[in-house]
Amino acid sequence: MIAILKTVLGSTGVEARIALTLGGSVVAAFALSACGGQAKGSGGTKVVAAFYPLAYAAEQLGGDGVRVRDLTPAGAEPHDLELRASAVREVLDADLVVYLGRGFQPGLERVLDERSGPSLDLLQGQRLRDGSRGDAAGKAADLHVWLDPARYGEMAKRIAVELGNLPADAFVQRLRALDGEYRRGLATCQRREIVTSHAAFGYLADRYRLRQIPLTGVSPESEPSAQSIAALVREVSSNGATTIFFETLESPKLAETVAREAGVKTAVLNPLEGLTGDEIAGGADYFSVMRENLAALREALGCR
Repeated sequence: MIAILKTVLGSTGVEARIALTLGGSVVAAFALSACGGQAKGSGGTKVVAAFYPLAYAAEQLGGDGVRVRDLTPAGAEPHDLELRASAVREVLDADLVVYLGRGFQPGLERVLDERSGPSLDLLQGQRLRDGSRGDAAGKAADLHVWLDPARYGEMAKRIAVELGNLPADAFVQRLRALDGEYRRGLATCQRREIVTSHAAFGYLADRYRLRQIPLTGVSPESEPSAQSIAALVREVSSNGATTIFFETLESPKLAETVAREAGVKTAVLNPLEGLTGDEIAGGADYFSVMRENLAALREALGCR
């Protein structure tokens, strides 16, 4: 407990908002945990997942045998996750926590340092786009590995093993079929450059021989100057792009500005960090959203 408090008090920026929440509530979380909450495993294995694609994989693999808690609420951006006392307690008490390391959600990682149970970092062992390995120290530029169905399948296999060697073949086969749809759908296109609001689609682009042109870096909060916007407009025009993609959980303002100046349109390309409440109510899931992404890419790239 003392270690968490010391860590959170030294946080800044987004992490400070997490720290303020934790600082005022972590003591209560530990007290509740010590008072003997619901026994582990009652009603199924308790899995806490950091955000949507990890929660979805655990649910699909575990079925009725697992109870999965997605820490990131519907419609929220996972990088801005604020852990309240109840969430801290769930993390500490879970039979398994599934997450991405490398600072993707720093507040969660600080709490994980206090866990005695297993925590599965799905970046460990992966070769990342910046050339590093997921278990190396430091942060990587783009960690949206689940947008590559093949990588997502490998992540699912690791979750299945951690849950007691559950069968993963059916889920992985669905991902292979999705990969085949992307390969066929993007095989013959007039263009191969995708202009995105920020650099979140590198793994998808690498898998299907596309070139990502991001308006900003990994952080969607980055705000380019007027001079930078003019340069972006020139780059969009020189590449013959017809579409600038923005995301469901972020403001489309920059994409709309550049699109208006370049005389092109905008469309949604979903990084699947989370689903909105409307998407959940409409029955959307990883596969349906990925197919919507494929349709949007095919239209923007002039694929046949």
